[in-house]
Amino acid sequence: MGHILKKHILLLLMLAPVLVLGQNVIQGKVSDSGNGDLLPGVNVVVKGTTTGTTTDFDGNYELNVGSLPVTLVFSSIGFKSHEILVSSAGTVNVTLDEGLMLQEVIILGNRSKPRTVIGSPVPIDNIGVAELKNTGQPTVDKMLTYKVPSFNSSTQAVSDGTAHFDPADLRGLGPSRTLVLVNGKRKNLSSLVYINDTPGKGEVGVDLKSVPSAAIERIEVLRDGASAQYGSDAIAGVINMVLKRNVAYTTVGASSGITTEGDGFNFAADVNSSINLGEDGGFLNLTLGYYKQEKTNRAGTPGEDTLFGVPANDPDWGSWLAANPDLGMNVGQPELKKIDMFFNAGVPFKNGNGELYTFGGLTYRQGTSFALYRTPYWIPDPFNLLHAPGTTYQGFQPTFETDVRDNNATVGVKWKLFTMDVDLSGTYGRNAVDYDVSNSINQDLGANSPTTFDVGAYTFSNTLANLDFSKDLGTVSIAFGAELRGERFTAMAGEPASYFGAGTQSFPGLQPSNVVEATRENFGLYGELEWEPTDRILFGGAVRYEDFSDFGDNTSWKVNGRYLLGDNQGAIRASYSTGFRAPALHQIYLSNIQTLVSGGTISNQGTFNNVDPIIRDGLGVPQLTAETSKNITAGFTYKPIENLSFAVDFYNVKIDDRVLFTNEIGFDGDATTDNPVEEILLANDITSLKFFINAVNTNTTGVDVVASYSNIAMGNGNLGVNIAANFNNTKIEGEIKTPAILASNGYQMFNRKEQARITKVRPKSKVLLGLDYAIEKWNFILNNTYFGEVSWDHGSDPQKDQVFAGKVITDLILGYDFSDKISANIGINNLLNVYPDELDPKGDVVTDLGGRFRYPWEVNQFGYAGTIINAGISLKF
Repeated sequence: MGHILKKHILLLLMLAPVLVLGQNVIQGKVSDSGNGDLLPGVNVVVKGTTTGTTTDFDGNYELNVGSLPVTLVFSSIGFKSHEILVSSAGTVNVTLDEGLMLQEVIILGNRSKPRTVIGSPVPIDNIGVAELKNTGQPTVDKMLTYKVPSFNSSTQAVSDGTAHFDPADLRGLGPSRTLVLVNGKRKNLSSLVYINDTPGKGEVGVDLKSVPSAAIERIEVLRDGASAQYGSDAIAGVINMVLKRNVAYTTVGASSGITTEGDGFNFAADVNSSINLGEDGGFLNLTLGYYKQEKTNRAGTPGEDTLFGVPANDPDWGSWLAANPDLGMNVGQPELKKIDMFFNAGVPFKNGNGELYTFGGLTYRQGTSFALYRTPYWIPDPFNLLHAPGTTYQGFQPTFETDVRDNNATVGVKWKLFTMDVDLSGTYGRNAVDYDVSNSINQDLGANSPTTFDVGAYTFSNTLANLDFSKDLGTVSIAFGAELRGERFTAMAGEPASYFGAGTQSFPGLQPSNVVEATRENFGLYGELEWEPTDRILFGGAVRYEDFSDFGDNTSWKVNGRYLLGDNQGAIRASYSTGFRAPALHQIYLSNIQTLVSGGTISNQGTFNNVDPIIRDGLGVPQLTAETSKNITAGFTYKPIENLSFAVDFYNVKIDDRVLFTNEIGFDGDATTDNPVEEILLANDITSLKFFINAVNTNTTGVDVVASYSNIAMGNGNLGVNIAANFNNTKIEGEIKTPAILASNGYQMFNRKEQARITKVRPKSKVLLGLDYAIEKWNFILNNTYFGEVSWDHGSDPQKDQVFAGKVITDLILGYDFSDKISANIGINNLLNVYPDELDPKGDVVTDLGGRFRYPWEVNQFGYAGTIINAGISLKF
């Protein structure tokens, strides 16, 4: 009896660790094979599922896998991923080898089998949060600008709502043609159409300021057409923001900066942490962020006003011009305050065969930008509304103030069904912007005019349901699924005082006739197939059918292939695809009246929507329909030695029937007013009109080059060198499809300036050279970014065209690790204080608005803030 009892006690002691930890618990440590350091934040995932965890600050992990055997995948940015088959519970220690960007595992571009960048049949960038922060930029859109050569985003000035959203695009194809995902789910568009004379005019994009960098683990950028896989908008490529999961520690960061001119002060603070949910690897990751920036001012100082014909020695206004040589202007980045709250959560099933997940966030920001200064000789204030009685009237500069809310949330479940991986999810996203104009008047209201006006609001929302199936069958992988999507766009009128008579100075409010509540639905089906007949050869294909309730259906398809070189030393790859982009609801239904400067005069421009009988019947403009595209990509990756890699990819994108915003169409200048356009102008009391139309075919050709050489021994430290470049050229093919009524009356829809906005306003070349040297506790980063030349073409006179030369922006960042948990950095962005070429007075008065603008405002390579000095600190606990 005693012998049997001892045996049971011994057995219990042997099983105690298992009983405490759970039946199938795997635990261990993950370390760096090079120096033996324990690695925090390593992803540990059960292959083929989303069940996983991350190592804590001391490199420990613990995972309940439910059933055995399983294959665990260990991955971390900067290290090669490692797979290991585990047949029994217990301790499994793993070491990771340092790796290259080409070895990092990505999920974008395929649903059934995760691949490395080097093994992908299409070009994909995998950018970790550390790389993003090493650009020294404050927001995600600017980080990508200084990290991805084919991505461009720059701050706009004196451009109403556009100043608060910063149009961004891939390959110079416009914001509308880049699809943005969060954790693989479609992100909602912004509610704003960029209707001002900026890059991306007439386009609709995603508000990239609405996802804080502190919530992001990495960003995957697919530089290839992907409509057949992901649907509308993916003509230029796809950006997938992957949120942080179960991080090993809480991180608190703070940073601040200011220009050497003493303006543009910014301050940012954020915290990211996670909470364990249950004992099976569940997690809740939370991010809270705050960002504030003050305005910059780089206005011109002409000392005279050629826009209104007021010379410097004018007997009435010469003294005012001498005291205000900048004509009262404020030209630069807007004021901004932003708060972000994001979450990402997952709870695995008890049996380890699935996961319930949810993620999303809310961004709220307030912004103030500035309109043209109303000089005292331009707009009088006879009722002392904007100046105190007894004082000399100085004029006024209206402010354009925005309240932007962007929120999105996804809830889904992943599980195994008959050995297939199934993902069912629902997503809701919304972007709303409310506009106020302050420090302004409505002259037609006289003494009763307010000085602050609610001028209207826009909202856009989408609701999605996705059902995806995938299966890795070894040499064959399949995926298929369906998507239901509903969209809603609204435009709300401003207060009556904002649109009474001529309306508020700078932005007449949206009128009741501009009110919109438009909806549509679409249904999509897709299928994907990949076949690997050998370890080196891969063939893939995808097809997608979508049916839209407002304009019809579309079918797109894609084929690709890849051949691996040597022992995973590189690959030759190519793809061909068709694509499409549905016109945004905004582009179909937007209408308004806007104050603008044209030919030296101030006028009111009317935007008419595509369903208005005035446009459809009166001018013969056809119904908007989808753009279609043909995209070819071919290139190679090569890794001749362990730490050196290259990737070169050629691409050609042909887009038919681009949805574009016309130029101003006004009076033809003759003595009669009997053509259809002029009848519309007179009937609506406007001086010009615009509308959206499918009218232009374009052809874009380019090449992306990426080279990386890491871990170069230099003294007691290691040097990393990264070179990336994009070269591209877009041209308009064939005739512009002008409706017969307009053509017969001698009207152009897209003059030289608007054509150049498609082909010349983004750099045709951009080259990034990054040097990263780490020694002991120090880290030195030197980034050089070359922005190629851009051009502004005059609407009708080639003699007034202007070319702005390419420039190199140099950024220097010094980092120091006080300990494993405390680090700090000092950065200097635009170290050499480089500015764009100044505007040449040879252009007409609209080019620089009578000297008000010193630097180009309709084309913009990298902004004009000058040198910015910043510093930051990061704490982990």
